[in-house]
Amino acid sequence: MTKTLVSCVVGLLLGVVGAVAFIYFGGSLPLRFDNPALATLNINKPQVVGFLPYWLLDKADKPYEQYITTLTYFGLSLNNDGTIMKLTNPQEEEPGWTTLKGDAYAKRIADGKKANLKQSLLIISGDDSIIHDVLQDPVTSANNLMGDVAPIMKDKGFTDLNLDIESFMAASPSGQAAFTQFVRTVKDALVAQHLGTLTLDLIPISLVKSTLYDAKALGALADSIVLMTYDYHYTGSFTAGAIAPVGGSGTTVEYDVETAVKEALKVMPKEKILLGIPLYGYEWETIDSATESATIPGGSATASTRRVAEILASCTNCTRGIDPVSREPYVIYPEGDYYNELYYEDESSMKEKIALAQKYNLGGVALWALGYEDDTMLKPLVTYKNSISLSW
Repeated sequence: MTKTLVSCVVGLLLGVVGAVAFIYFGGSLPLRFDNPALATLNINKPQVVGFLPYWLLDKADKPYEQYITTLTYFGLSLNNDGTIMKLTNPQEEEPGWTTLKGDAYAKRIADGKKANLKQSLLIISGDDSIIHDVLQDPVTSANNLMGDVAPIMKDKGFTDLNLDIESFMAASPSGQAAFTQFVRTVKDALVAQHLGTLTLDLIPISLVKSTLYDAKALGALADSIVLMTYDYHYTGSFTAGAIAPVGGSGTTVEYDVETAVKEALKVMPKEKILLGIPLYGYEWETIDSATESATIPGGSATASTRRVAEILASCTNCTRGIDPVSREPYVIYPEGDYYNELYYEDESSMKEKIALAQKYNLGGVALWALGYEDDTMLKPLVTYKNSISLSW
């Protein structure tokens, strides 16, 4: 009896020690976030998606394998019958299609495979007229898409398909049903042909307003959902302000990143949600030097964090700070008769976004876009990528 008790105690202690050791050191094991062994043990590693647009291919020059788990090619455009756009006119190829066929991206894919990165192919449309036509016959359109996409995925080694179909128009229940049917048909084809997983990009406003997306139905269909939690202020905004404010909903802004996460969690599993993080900011001409000043029409532009770093390195009359509510940095400086006001992301705001993803045990984060970042802002991702959590 005593020997049995001792054996049980020893076994229990060894189990506890083993579990603690895995929690502390398991994140550094060479297991990808989607390794089935992790799910068997109820252990989660975060997915870190890096979107790589074809126009930033030359500027995306970091050792991204340190920071991301999934490399997403952005992207191929959609025709109004669901097929892939290969020509913009009879004499000119569509640039996303041309770049995907080229040697530069072939090398990215080969290097990514060596680093055990998951490869994702993104299909994009933000044209409401094209989206409308696609959804007139969603099953046929989806089958047309998969007829074009499946050979590409097999040939290039993509194991995820990302659908980035963006519409801000209000939609009827029948419109939502048509889009859901389109997605369902794509997902069924991916499964039937053993091509891989499905990721959807979702605009946060769809969680609180009636748009094209039935978030609950889509959350059930997709393997991952990227919440595009950025552009709360943009080049057309009447006032300058945070691009991705963590807080402030109901006080300084109508909607914020944390509120979007809470709304998403009401209708979809947390482990499917990827928090979108911008690697850029916006620069506005403003009429005075106060934060969140009124903007001058036509005087705004996207500012990569690389550009922001260059401004900060040489600016002698800049006012810098971190907004206490949005938790996003800003810089303001005079230029001529006006001021330039920039809100942007940096290493500190990256930590804030990662902390938010961890607070709600989300499936990971997604970065828009590789090539915009400065030399420091990706550093917090090293620890985050190698972290683990338990599903018990």
